[in-house]
Amino acid sequence: MDQTLKREYIRHPALIPIEYKTQKKPEKKEDFIKNISLGGLCFKSSDCLDIGDRLSIKIPIINPKFQFHGNVVWCFKRQGFYEIGVKFVAKKDVHRVRMIEQICYIKQYKEKIVKEEGRRLSDKQAALEWIDKFSAQFPN
Repeated sequence: MDQTLKREYIRHPALIPIEYKTQKKPEKKEDFIKNISLGGLCFKSSDCLDIGDRLSIKIPIINPKFQFHGNVVWCFKRQGFYEIGVKFVAKKDVHRVRMIEQICYIKQYKEKIVKEEGRRLSDKQAALEWIDKFSAQFPN
């Protein structure tokens, strides 16, 4: 794929753990989402995946685990790993993944407040504080 091609969607950085399986190789793999766009996501992997591979992806830090499907649209070799481009099968999944991304930021904020200030926040308190302080900076 020519990386000079104009992107259809803006990418938003993310660092969300994922579990995934392909139809060809049903063993579970674990990696991290690198970024998300309205069309799909990119993640780092130790394995190269074939273009067209159908993935079942779960986000394990959400209970119950959030699951969606995507198709591999590109795979680039980098230094010591591969970047995998995945197109969402269902358009509704992008909005759900973006909500998960916000939840991850709120969880990180909650942990940071305990570490730096010694305050223990409920999930609701952490969400309200994070929204008040950072939601305007969260890319749409």
